Amino acid sequence: MAEAFIALGGNLGDVRATFDRAIARLCDGVDVQLTARSSDYRTPPWGITEQPAFVNAVIAVVTTLSPHELLARALDGERALGRDRAHAVHWGPRSIDIDLLAYNSAEMHDGDLTLPHPRLFERAFVLVPLAEIAPDRVIAGKRVRDALALVDRAGIERLPPR
Repeated sequence: MAEAFIALGGNLGDVRATFDRAIARLCDGVDVQLTARSSDYRTPPWGITEQPAFVNAVIAVVTTLSPHELLARALDGERALGRDRAHAVHWGPRSIDIDLLAYNSAEMHDGDLTLPHPRLFERAFVLVPLAEIAPDRVIAGKRVRDALALVDRAGIERLPPR
C-alpha cells in the first residue's frame, strides 16, 4: 500500500458538502482508504483574486492504486461533482478541485502527472492543512512544517467543525 496526500479546494456552492461527496467517491475503503482529514480552511483566492474565498483541505490515504490510477479516480470525481476542467478558467472559480500532492516518495514528471505537485511548496492554502495532518512528513527533501514556515499564511482561517 502506498501513502498519498490529496488537496481539495473549491469556492462555489456548498464546498464543504462537496468535499464530503468527493472523499466518499475517492475513498472506497478497498483500493483507497482514508487515514486522515485536515480541518477545512477559508483561504484567499490564488491567481485570480477577484472571486469568492476558497475552502481548502487535505486528506491522507493509503492505496493500492498507482499514482496515475489515483489521479484518474480523483478527476472522475471532479467531473461527477460538476467540474469541467476543459472549459474552466485557469485559477478561476470552481465547485471542486482535487490535486494529488504526493505519493510515497515518488518523483515523476510526465504529460499527465508531476509528483510531488509542482507548486506544493509555494501554496500556504495547501501547506496549512497538510501540516495539520502530516507536519513531519518529508516530501522532496523538505519537512512539511519547515516548508510552511517559509510561506505567507495571511488570510487563512480554520473553519469550525460542521
